[in-house]
This record gives sequence, structure tokens and C-alpha cells, in this order.
Amino acid sequence: MRLSTAINLLALSGVAAFQAPSRTPLASNKLASGGVSSSSSALMSSTMDETAVEIISEVVNGEVNGVKRKKSKKERLELASKGLQVHVIGLSIHHAQVEVREKLAVPEAEWNTQSNIICSTGQVEEAAILSTCNRFEIYFAASDPHEANARVMEYLQERSGLPVSTLRRNIFMLEGDDAVWHLMRVAGGLDSLVVGEGQILSQVRQCHLHSIEEDGCGGKVLSRLLNNAVAAGKRVRSETNISKGSVSISSAAVELSEAMCMKDLNLPFSEARLAVIGAGTMTRLLITHLASRGLERIAIVNRSMGRPKELQEQFPDIDIQIALVDELWDVVGKSDIIYTATSSVDYVIDGSLLKENGLDSGRPMMLVDIAVPRNVGPDSGDIAGVTPYNVDDLKAVVAKNTAMRQREMIEAENLLRDETDSFIGWRESLSAIPTINQLQERANMFRQEELKKCTRKLSQNDNFTDKELEAV
Repeated sequence: MRLSTAINLLALSGVAAFQAPSRTPLASNKLASGGVSSSSSALMSSTMDETAVEIISEVVNGEVNGVKRKKSKKERLELASKGLQVHVIGLSIHHAQVEVREKLAVPEAEWNTQSNIICSTGQVEEAAILSTCNRFEIYFAASDPHEANARVMEYLQERSGLPVSTLRRNIFMLEGDDAVWHLMRVAGGLDSLVVGEGQILSQVRQCHLHSIEEDGCGGKVLSRLLNNAVAAGKRVRSETNISKGSVSISSAAVELSEAMCMKDLNLPFSEARLAVIGAGTMTRLLITHLASRGLERIAIVNRSMGRPKELQEQFPDIDIQIALVDELWDVVGKSDIIYTATSSVDYVIDGSLLKENGLDSGRPMMLVDIAVPRNVGPDSGDIAGVTPYNVDDLKAVVAKNTAMRQREMIEAENLLRDETDSFIGWRESLSAIPTINQLQERANMFRQEELKKCTRKLSQNDNFTDKELEAV
């Protein structure tokens, strides 16, 4: 009874696990869609081998009994050849406000933990999270796009606490070839705020490395896609000039503060007293770009002395003054431009804190926040003399850089299309694996039958000894 029910369910669903992925035009922001196969009976009759029995067993134990469980890495690898399609749901600086992005930001140390949560209910077979200061994207593979999209939307709603209506206004959803193309452009730096930035390639590489860890959720399909994307990003940067010049959020922050210094502070940028709160990768890049403009002195405020001391060693020609968090407001009070780049989920500076620490006297001060979630509260701009900027304010600076790189973008996209076609060709070839396995099994069956016939005939020949027969 359970077997017949499972077969009926498979017939109704079109046996989606055996369908080859369809090619779709490269487009943007389209909803995932799925279809029901009209050849389910033919597929069932041609695949009633151990693979089909295994799928029927999963349907009986999972769908019929209402049980959902996360599949093991071995099972995900096996499913990769049975019609898994690639999807991406996310939001970036191009589509979403910083207020929404910061509610979904995930520290790198938690990427695998959150991927496991997404896969825990069974609708999503493979998942990998890419969360940076400018984007939050979930790459996933599933055989049923409707169930998988619903599961990811449910996860986004639970994590952000935002209603679905708000999420849908900010997110983008891509599937199939469009999802692959999007990741290639991300890795190539073409989707970044600063076109050609190098930091995103490192972040995609980390996403790939996390996905193949023991607790990662990247199976055969996603792991291959992320690895191809990293290779594509490297190729773009080595074969074009797209990464030449200012290619990071930190460099855009420097350009912005330099351009606005006279207007906001009535002070040449070279004479401004600079400070940065935080001592991570963004701070290192920030100091690198400031040094290229002749920076000689900067104050760093951090929770511990370790990383600031490392920065002192990396930049021996710069006078780096280190202060701990309890000295924060002393440093802020003595600085003209303060860059914030910490991982704090709460505001480090806001209007009430500025008032509380006597910094509402009207003295000109520029706050450049390059962190997500934001480190500077939007009410800081209500304080006389204080001018705050966040990552969304960098778009004007970036527009100039993008215009200069249009020619390089065209060359880069041509290279990325080659890499995209390479992955899509590999992905489509996976649909032939079940058929190849069946052909191999059928050929082996014929071989065994012929061997038995031959053995019977030879055993009737008295001229052969047992050893000779065994040798034959």
C-alpha cells in the first residue's frame, strides 16, 4: 500500500528528480519557476532500478509520513546528478537599503551554521551563504524550486523579523543560468559597489571553502559552482585591467572624505586629524589607501591591542596611535574625520552619545561609516557640525570609477560568459548520469548471462581440468 502511494506521488510530481535543467536566457530579478513533466510514466518505467527504489523509499519515509530531515553529504552528492537546479535569493546595495541589509548580515564564522538551518527541513538540498558589507546572498540547490524558495523566504523572515512584503521589495530571486551568471559577475567584481574590487573575490573563495567543510552544506553542484566562480574572478583580474586603481569600499571612503573635506570641515584633507574605530581587514585597506595619499599619522581605537600592533608592524612609516575602547571619546573629540569599521551590531556613535560626551558644541566633524550593520546612528546628523556618511553615500564616488571601467567591464563579461557556459555544460551533463549507470548495469547483466552460458558449455567438456576451466 505504501509503495503504490509513493509511486502515485512520484507520477503526480513528474519525477522531478530525473529532469534535466532547462536553459534560460540571462536576465535579472525573475521569480523561480518549476514545471511538471508530461513523461512521468515513461521515466518511471525506465528508472525502476535501485535508484528509483531509493527515491520511493525517501518519499514514503519523508513525504507520506510528513517527516523532513537534513540529508547527509553523501546523499546530497548523489542527488546532484538527479535534477538539482541552482538558485540565489539575496539583497545587495543595488536593491536594498542598509536598514534591511543589516538585519540579515551574518558573520563569516556563522555561515555554515545558518546554511545548516536552511537545509534542516529538507526542502533545500545544498546551501551556501555569502554575507558582506554590501550584500547578503543565499545560494542553494533543490529539485523542487517552489518548496525551496518558500523555505528560504521563511528563513529570511525568521532571521530578520521583517514581514514578507518588506523583504520582497528588497530582495532579488534568480534561478538556473541567471543564478550562475550572477555569481560569476559577483566574483568578477562587476556587481560590486566599486567595480573590480578585489575583496569580494576573497569572500567568494571563503564561501567556497566553508561550503566544502565537514559541517558545510555545499554538495556536488554548489561546490563546483563556487569553485568555478573563484577561477573566473581570478581570470578576469589577470586578463583585464578592471582591478587597477581604487577597487574597494575602503578606497571609496577615502575618496569621499577627501572630496568633502573642504566643504564639511573647511580644512584641507592633508591637515585633517584622522581616526578609525576597529582594526579589521577594512581598516587595513583604509590605511593602505590613506598612505597612498601621504598619510603620516592616524589613531586606532580597538577592543584589544593585538590587531592594532600588527598594523603598526605592517605600516612602519605611519605613526599609528593605539587606544582602547575606554578612550574612544577622547580620540573622537580630538579628530576631524572618524572612520568606523567594527563588527558591532549596536551603534558605536549616535546623537545621544555625542551629546553625552560633550561633542555637540558645533565643532565640524565628519563620520564615515563603512560597516554593516552600521556603526553610526542616523541621528548623528542632527548634531550641529557633525556630517555622517554610510556605505550608501559612496555611490557618487563609485559612479565615476564605474564610468572609467566600462571598457574593461565588456572584456570581463566576455570572459565570464565562457566560464558560465563551462559550468552550465557540466551541470547539464549530470542529467545523463542515471542513464549511463543503467546502461552499464544492463551491459554487465548481459555479460554475466553470457559468462554463465559459456561456463556451462565448458564444464561439459571433459578435456578441461578444473584449473584450466578456471583460467578460461
